[in-house]
Amino acid sequence: MRLTIACPDALRDDANQLAMVLGYGPSDAETYVALNWQDVDGNLYACASLPVSDAFTTTAQSGLQRPAWDTDNIIDMDAARRAQAALVFSLTPVTAMPDKLTACVGDDALATLAAMGLTQVEVVTEGNDVNLVIS
Repeated sequence: MRLTIACPDALRDDANQLAMVLGYGPSDAETYVALNWQDVDGNLYACASLPVSDAFTTTAQSGLQRPAWDTDNIIDMDAARRAQAALVFSLTPVTAMPDKLTACVGDDALATLAAMGLTQVEVVTEGNDVNLVIS
């Protein structure tokens, strides 16, 4: 199954810690980087879409364990738990919320993001100015 996840700006740091717990290594700390999606209220989101096993949703909602690869304790487990507490799973698209990490099942990531109420935006930086261009 394909899982599409909308991470609001305020949860990016914590969500990247959770991504490392559930993922494969330190590079998963860069899962939620670009704020390229926006809801109708102007809240920005970093999004990811990936194929997952049926067991993934159970694992993601169960007690978190530090992965064996993290021998240097680089993961902030408290931050990962905060992200997990904000996690909402749905088998059908639900509206993304600025205080939740929203994960929805759907075969087409772009269609799922649209059904979550998100519109893709382009972030253009000019000097110290940041401009959003709605696609």
